[in-house]
Amino acid sequence: MLHEAVYAGRVTQTGETYPGERLGFPREGSGSIARLGRRVGAIFVDYGAAYLISGFWGWDAMSILVIFAIIQLVFLPTLQGSPGHRLFGLRLVRLDGAWVGLWRPIVRTLLLVIVIPAVIWDADQRGLHDKAAGTVLLRA
Repeated sequence: MLHEAVYAGRVTQTGETYPGERLGFPREGSGSIARLGRRVGAIFVDYGAAYLISGFWGWDAMSILVIFAIIQLVFLPTLQGSPGHRLFGLRLVRLDGAWVGLWRPIVRTLLLVIVIPAVIWDADQRGLHDKAAGTVLLRA
């Protein structure tokens, strides 16, 4: 029987009581779905690093996005997360928990740079960029 569940500021009729439940992830702690505050903090760290690197070399504003993308593409497959993710205790994995590989970070980063897919979420708080790449951002 479906019941109303309240989380992330929304009431749903899906029967899920927390983000990630239908995917088999725990409610809290290590391995749970990363929440908005940590995600925003991580992206600010990564974007801020790109901004500082770009300013140090005197490059234009478009180079900030290129540097941001490079940061994502280098660190997602090697450290399971960008420097911002790791600083905020997050890690990126495939839905089955395995290594993300090489193509998933490329797809995810291209969609993240576009911004729109990253701000459209499902009930599990996965952005369209993560859904397209088959990844999930978890607490480490």
